[in-house]
Amino acid sequence: MKLRSKDLKLGKIKSKVNKTLSRFEKKEIIKRIWEKDATVWKKGEKHAEVISNRLGWLSLPYTMTNNVYEINEFTREVIEEGYTTAVLLGMGGSSMGPEVLSSVFGTAEGYLKLHVLDTTDPVSIQRIYESIELSKTIFLVASKSGSTIEVDSLFRFFFEKVSAVNTKEAGRQFVAITDADTKLQELANEKGFRKVFTNPSDIGGRYSVLSYFGLVPASLLGIDLIEFLKNAGNMMNMCSNLDPSENPGAIIGIIAGIAAGEKKDKLTFFYSENLKSFGNWVEQLIAESTGKENTGILPVVGEMAGKSKEYSSDRIFVNTSLGKSEELKKSVSSLVKKGYPAININLANRYDVAGQFYLWEFATAVMGVMLGINPFDEPNVKESKDNTTLVLKDFDEKGSLSEEKILMSDGTISASMNVGAGKLKIKSNLKIGMSDIIDGFLFLKTKGDYFAIMAYIDGDVKNKRILDKIREMLRKNMKSAVTVGFGPRFLHSTGQYHKGGPDKGMFIQFVCKDENDLIIPGKKYSFGTLKNAKMESGRAIAIFFVILSKRSVAKDPYK
Repeated sequence: MKLRSKDLKLGKIKSKVNKTLSRFEKKEIIKRIWEKDATVWKKGEKHAEVISNRLGWLSLPYTMTNNVYEINEFTREVIEEGYTTAVLLGMGGSSMGPEVLSSVFGTAEGYLKLHVLDTTDPVSIQRIYESIELSKTIFLVASKSGSTIEVDSLFRFFFEKVSAVNTKEAGRQFVAITDADTKLQELANEKGFRKVFTNPSDIGGRYSVLSYFGLVPASLLGIDLIEFLKNAGNMMNMCSNLDPSENPGAIIGIIAGIAAGEKKDKLTFFYSENLKSFGNWVEQLIAESTGKENTGILPVVGEMAGKSKEYSSDRIFVNTSLGKSEELKKSVSSLVKKGYPAININLANRYDVAGQFYLWEFATAVMGVMLGINPFDEPNVKESKDNTTLVLKDFDEKGSLSEEKILMSDGTISASMNVGAGKLKIKSNLKIGMSDIIDGFLFLKTKGDYFAIMAYIDGDVKNKRILDKIREMLRKNMKSAVTVGFGPRFLHSTGQYHKGGPDKGMFIQFVCKDENDLIIPGKKYSFGTLKNAKMESGRAIAIFFVILSKRSVAKDPYK
């Protein structure tokens, strides 16, 4: 894939992009990235240590070819033993890449159907459990750190289920994908896992799709790993071009960075129907990498293309299609005519997805250069994990989680609203209804704000459809970017942007009571409790059952 001038509609930012390309060449930025010079992003020992241990992804398309035989032998073995299904137990970077591969490629004849489970919602877990035949299912337990609480909880649940029907060799149905010397590796040895794939430790989770984390599920689906890595390698070669104007990753990263500096920081992705799942992966990559130090680029995925009058000036669009997609092309063309910057990408076949993984990894690294941040750390994600630990510790001591005070309830939906560190002050004699609370929340919106719908509910088709309708109503009426994420998975992706990025978020949380909860073997808390603990530790501000929030507020209509 080569970006041609006709694929780039840059409008008013074109001259700045050209100047920045020249500056990159003069300062040898691309060369320094490939030399793993941490000062390209940040100076100082602390940053150098983190960055130097996170650049292994640069050469993965070549280095992982040495592991293809090992991966394919594993696949051949489990197929010969009669396994027909694989369930990946992961979270964040370890799950979103395989989800894309399953959606785009499907399952080749004779290979395994793949389910990706990266939630602690009891209904979602039960649905997967009831849809599989345990005796014919391989479980991939995937965690870079080896201590991700959601992954550990999912493992405990399914290991108990498998042990009930395979009392002697339950471990043979489990495979670990993790870094060296982690708790998960120890657990795998203790429980007799079939295999442990030890991933290179110099790769962050969101940059890991071309490593074991993506390639093992890909092989189980029947994807040709040699062809897959070859395509990624072709893109790697293009992104190693020291001339930034001939380097697609550099070009895209610079465009996004320039646009963000011009207050066009909502990088909006449109995909043809056969590529829509790719959006969740790229959303996590960019949001978690750039949302820090009160800056960042917000990836917006899943929106339907609208008319130009439905958008504010803070948008830049990326249109990606596999094959011809005239409807998408037409939609973006109308936006370009109104002056919105846009990038068009067309893929020739499904294996081009491998190149897209690499392209956006490199482009995101360049976005980090443009923003002056370290794109390889995730300070607020760790903070959220630590907060969850504290919440669960409190639960162990008290036997329950704290409850949010309800402002309003109509019998079906309840609501409470927090703003900043405190709550909205509402006069006791003031008669208000649900619509008043919603209007008050919307009144808080200022220029450049975005809405984030955070749903701690089952991510089934029905719920997704309802939330998409709400998203479209907000976009059309408020002319704002709207993201939709299911918890707790979004805490491992856009959660970093919500907490560490610019203070522009209008957060809406949807929470439901878990009538049929599931116990986590060996723990005092259930999956429902864990889900609510993640919600409590990860929310910025909220409304229960419809939770409305904003991290800081200039106006308060109810005082």
